[in-house]
Amino acid sequence: MLTYPQIDPVAISLGPISVHWYGIMYIIAFGGAWVLATYRAARVADPWTAEQISDLIFYGALGVVLGGRMGSVLFYNFVRFVEDPLWLFRVWEGGMSFHGGFLGVLLALFLYTRHINKDYWSTIDFIAPLVPFGLGAGRIGNFIGGELWGRPTDVAWGMVFPHVDKLPRHPSQLYEAALEGVALFVLVWFFSSKQRPRFAVSGLFAFGYGSFRFFIEFFREPDSHLGYLAFEWFTMGQLLSTPLIFVGLWFLYLAYRRPVRPAIH
Repeated sequence: MLTYPQIDPVAISLGPISVHWYGIMYIIAFGGAWVLATYRAARVADPWTAEQISDLIFYGALGVVLGGRMGSVLFYNFVRFVEDPLWLFRVWEGGMSFHGGFLGVLLALFLYTRHINKDYWSTIDFIAPLVPFGLGAGRIGNFIGGELWGRPTDVAWGMVFPHVDKLPRHPSQLYEAALEGVALFVLVWFFSSKQRPRFAVSGLFAFGYGSFRFFIEFFREPDSHLGYLAFEWFTMGQLLSTPLIFVGLWFLYLAYRRPVRPAIH
């Protein structure tokens, strides 16, 4: 049995200014996405300039933050939002949702690609391999912050989170970092390293993330105010991930039923 190391969520304190580890993880996520995008920029059918890459990451970051916050409020805390609508803007109290951030990025990139006259779906295929790096960084941030812990377990690597209770629990944040971050990155990155038809890379990402997240939800403690939505095991995370699995399969079907022009190589 392991014990959560009680990591100070504040990495740096300079007088009244505090820099949290979770914020640093966001910087690492977006910085890593910029590096990876720069590497891929000259290897796609429709190359990207350095300025376009910087703008792409900026728009993506806006989509992640705004969409992630709204998704957390509307998907997971809607009752609290109805009771206190201004809570939506109190971002310092925490609360981000991948699924909301995902929708936010899709919208932000739709607006950006229209502005620069680039193909929207080719752009989604372009950024899909970058996303798992940010997901992995974010899950490490969850672990450092001691949030989103797992369900009670008797496995040898069960971890006690003293700020929660004395029960050994699955360190589900690390499971997510390993699957949604490392494994998904390796899968999608190497898949995208060869020429693929349009929709194939984004389809694999959607299917891979949806499947990994659905699986990990069996080990993650559901939000206390939501609990299980059905069957004594079906969670909000699984509900939101199920459409991604089917959308991913549909995109892969479209890609290989009748391949359109190559999106990447």
